Amino acid sequence: MVRAYCDGFQTSSREQSIRGAWGYGSVNTMVKHWYGYGAQEGGREAHFANGEYGVFPSDNLEAFRMPFVEGAFKLENGTGCTAAVMTNYSILWNQDPSGENVACSYSKYLIQQKLREESGFDGVVCTDWDVTFNCSSMFPETGIGRGKPWGVEGLSFAERHLRIMLAGVDQFGGENDIEPVLAGYRLWAEQFGEESARRRFEESAYRILLTMFRTGIFENPFDDIEKVEEVVGCSDFMERGYQAQLKSVVMLKNKGVLPVCEKASMYVPKRHFPAVPGIWGGVSAEKVDYPVDIEMVRKNFNVVDTPQEADFALVFIEGPAVTLGYSAEDLAAGGNGYVPISLQYEDYTAETSKEVTIAGGNPLEKGTNRSFKGKSVKTYNRDDMVLVQETKAAMGEKPVVVAVDMKRATVLSEIEPWCDALLVLFSVQKQTALDIVRGAFEPSGLLPLQMPANMLTVEAQKEDLTLDMECYQDSEGNVYDYAFGMNWGGVINDARVQRYSVRK
Repeated sequence: MVRAYCDGFQTSSREQSIRGAWGYGSVNTMVKHWYGYGAQEGGREAHFANGEYGVFPSDNLEAFRMPFVEGAFKLENGTGCTAAVMTNYSILWNQDPSGENVACSYSKYLIQQKLREESGFDGVVCTDWDVTFNCSSMFPETGIGRGKPWGVEGLSFAERHLRIMLAGVDQFGGENDIEPVLAGYRLWAEQFGEESARRRFEESAYRILLTMFRTGIFENPFDDIEKVEEVVGCSDFMERGYQAQLKSVVMLKNKGVLPVCEKASMYVPKRHFPAVPGIWGGVSAEKVDYPVDIEMVRKNFNVVDTPQEADFALVFIEGPAVTLGYSAEDLAAGGNGYVPISLQYEDYTAETSKEVTIAGGNPLEKGTNRSFKGKSVKTYNRDDMVLVQETKAAMGEKPVVVAVDMKRATVLSEIEPWCDALLVLFSVQKQTALDIVRGAFEPSGLLPLQMPANMLTVEAQKEDLTLDMECYQDSEGNVYDYAFGMNWGGVINDARVQRYSVRK
């Protein structure tokens, strides 16, 4: 997938070529995040101080390099390698042989040794955003517009820039002020001499300018507006994009319900939209409303107002909306601030989580143990589970189709038994579900992750491993494992499943 993405963007046609596959039709790709991102302890998020540590209990860090070295760095269409790499925020706990625990942008081991020397990458390396600025809060709800200087909080602003340059980085993400960069330059010159500092800056300048020369925008930085209007938002590309969305939808269950008859009457219950804090700050507005453009639905179905009038119900919900693993209330009550991240709708108490965490400690907090064992958490949208169960009760023997929009794996035992058909959407247009329900498109998607049987297996899951959870088994006997999916004929068992499934 990574290779195809980079090849598709960077490859120019022969007519647009400047040199080889590079040319006027090329777009430089920047792959991210180098590397080990996603192994945050407890499922937290490294944009925040409470999620700064990636942990590797199975010593599996090298598996995270594969998409880079086997994908982005081995392109097939002529450009050879991705143009740029972005670092990640994480401190990869105890992975540097020197014993140093600093974020990737500051790590000479991760950038110079693992990326430059061992992986042979000589393109642009850019930091993730705002890594040199100070952080003043442990709380996610303050938003992420603050700094993330994980592991180097004791260094000055100029010293942080020097450390990043020494690590082998070329570009500072999210910075628009030249002075801190020049301050880093002056520190380099003081320590290693003016000639060494200039040589280091020219090295990065070469890499950055090369991305402009390859795509022709150094000599001609202007766009042809008429050409842009032909390409951006053109109907052909929009249709291809929509078809890709359709292909991503996974049907997990179908008790002979789908596709439905065109003349069938549909009931779409309104949904309670809870007030949910956003990762970028702010809180969503609470309301009760249709979860889909109901006029769009009316174009394809006979929409009725009550379950009694309907032939079937279509319920749109979202996966469990969760906290980001940190709580002001817990901290105020004398706790360490850390709470579970639940993948179920019902209230959850973490009875089997770690007594002592692998990693921990930040200058803004007192202790180093980030355990949340014994603590409870509520999901914001428990009403989604209630909506499914109440709709089934109201519909009686008539079928209920549920479309779940997921952003992460979900414990489905709380909704699946009340579904006659179950679709999983991954932040795509709601129209996709309607087209599948009415039979305009046959579902073909396969699960790109495991659906856990319960929170016990989630707590036992190792942060640096994949496919190590007990998977949910539904009322029809199907196991919701990686690469599971259904079409009109039943469980899909095509070449993709044969290649990727762990349950051949």
